[in-house]
Amino acid sequence: MKIPGPLALAAGPALGAIALRLLAGTLRVRREEAGVAPLWAARTPLIYAMWHGRLLLLPCLYGRRGAHTLTSRSRDGELVSRWIRRFGLVPVRGSSSRGGGEALRALTRALRDGREVVVVPDGPRGPREVLKPGVIALARLSGAPIVPVAVGASREWRLRSWDEFRIPRPFARCVVRFGEPIHVSRAADRAGEEAARKEVEAALRGLSWQVDEEARR
Repeated sequence: MKIPGPLALAAGPALGAIALRLLAGTLRVRREEAGVAPLWAARTPLIYAMWHGRLLLLPCLYGRRGAHTLTSRSRDGELVSRWIRRFGLVPVRGSSSRGGGEALRALTRALRDGREVVVVPDGPRGPREVLKPGVIALARLSGAPIVPVAVGASREWRLRSWDEFRIPRPFARCVVRFGEPIHVSRAADRAGEEAARKEVEAALRGLSWQVDEEARR
């Protein structure tokens, strides 16, 4: 991937934010929030987990909640960080390969301070829709529940990228659904963490299938 230059870093996030808001304004979005509404009312710190290929609309729809979000330390990560700030999200720089431990500690502190956190557990390079264990470790360390999130669209473009990144077509019907919270015991051993990993992965895959079906009806 081409490294973004100074002009792209300066103008790209602003133009990208405008483009997303214009696209979102054409969409018919149904929000299914019953699984998470009681936790919002109680101001419970939450870890939102979503697949990389389905994240496009979430900053525009829920960025106002001010969640902390992991982004890489690369130049592309800087571009993403500047873009999500325009929606109210708070970037935390790091990845599984660079600064992962530091980022995990920063996200844990945010949750213990009562904040919300967004994790994309198959990013930044995949494999697609295979859940990496970092989100499980974060839930175990912080005590915060993991809430699966998925977005489906009746009509969309899919990029030829590792994640088959999805872009809803203008005027599409979209469904956003929050799943039931999943808790990871602080006392979980490796077997317990692996069981939780499989549970969250299965929940995300099932939720993704559900929103795709609902959006097409």
